[in-house]
Amino acid sequence: MSRTTVPTRPRAADPSPTTGRSVVTIAVVSALGGLLFGYDTGIISGALPTIADDFSLGDGGQQIVTSAIIVGAIVGAVLSGRIAERLGRRKAVLWSAGIFGVGALAAAVAPETWTLCLARLVLGLAVGLASQAVPLYVAEIAPPAKRGGLVVAFQLAVTLGILAAYLAGYALDENWRWMFGLGLVPALVLLAGMAALPESPRWLFTHRGPEAARAVLDQVRSDPAAVDTELSELAATAHEKGERGLRALRARWLRPALMAGIGLAVASQITGINAIIYYAPTILGDSGFGRSSAMLTTVGVGVVNFLMVALGIWLVDRIGRRKLLLVLLPGAVVCLAVMAAVFMGGHAPQGGARWLVVACILGYIACNGGSLSVVVWLAGPEMFPWKVRAVAVGVSTFAVWFVDLIVSLTTLSLTSALGVSGTFWLFTLMNLLAFLFTFRYVPETRGRSLEEIEGALRSGTFRAMR
Repeated sequence: MSRTTVPTRPRAADPSPTTGRSVVTIAVVSALGGLLFGYDTGIISGALPTIADDFSLGDGGQQIVTSAIIVGAIVGAVLSGRIAERLGRRKAVLWSAGIFGVGALAAAVAPETWTLCLARLVLGLAVGLASQAVPLYVAEIAPPAKRGGLVVAFQLAVTLGILAAYLAGYALDENWRWMFGLGLVPALVLLAGMAALPESPRWLFTHRGPEAARAVLDQVRSDPAAVDTELSELAATAHEKGERGLRALRARWLRPALMAGIGLAVASQITGINAIIYYAPTILGDSGFGRSSAMLTTVGVGVVNFLMVALGIWLVDRIGRRKLLLVLLPGAVVCLAVMAAVFMGGHAPQGGARWLVVACILGYIACNGGSLSVVVWLAGPEMFPWKVRAVAVGVSTFAVWFVDLIVSLTTLSLTSALGVSGTFWLFTLMNLLAFLFTFRYVPETRGRSLEEIEGALRSGTFRAMR
């Protein structure tokens, strides 16, 4: 088999002045998919109490309405790898934008429970597709030195969307239809913005050839020599033997990356972050907090989550992915353990104990949201090899939403069966296990090109990267 050749051509001495701005613009526009993801998953927190009253829903009905979007996200994640591989990363994001718009409108006008569930199922399709396609697209177009921060901008947009959902829930109070309907606006902006952006150069290299990839890299790299180097690495990687698709994931040399990437995907949900995001007002209300106090605490959750992910964008390319997890996860363990202890005995906290609960909720969000929530969407696109990247990221995205479905379907039932204290003790254990898993299986990928990471996998030195 002959090696793929990369044509070169004379270049102007002055590189394109739009390079840095182009990459940032691409990351910001595509990150609107994250904002929609955050808004449409977070809005149920403020809308659910009123929906429950309007449609006379018990715990089971509330969990079904909440979880419908997760079921859709699982289906979207299953389809995402094939869509992103066949149509392109950019078109996958465009599809998600259109589906977001349809789902938001349908949820806003839903006349009864099952119609609302169907609308949230449609929104979930968009969430599952966007949560795979956006990080994959940005990771493949960003330079190695900035890749971490630019990909994590997606998660920052998710937290901004969650915060916007909490603010909308507080401001609109009982008007849940407007809460859902507002999601149409960013969907239209994303649709228009993505229509003007280029395709991933790595997808173009595979499907359209080196010249198509070069045309995009010339727009987003300031150094002409770096473009030649990147194209040469792509050609070398393309020359490596290997299958595509799900069958390719059975290869033994891929297992360390699959274990690390999928393990982090599971840990990001099983540690309880979305249990707080979805059900904080309900749990706090059942624990003696008034509705207004519970909603304000939830807004505080959104603010802290946003600020910590913003900090994570700065830290992830400075101290690294692995160290960020190892530094912050112990704090999440402590905060959950304190909350579990406060709720022991089954009595609602009183006086200063309530403020301790609020502080621990915010501390947990800071430590868990600032670590796992930052790294999870970056890990797969970085760790998985080029030829199976789309399908492998689809599998890890499926893992995120499958475990999230379990959490969203069982949180209220767990608090009824185990009590609030028992539920928090369970999440304490999950965060401790996430820390131990990171220490044992997660390598450091900071500052390495995607092709370097793949080379480490093939040579068996992947886990040794620290």
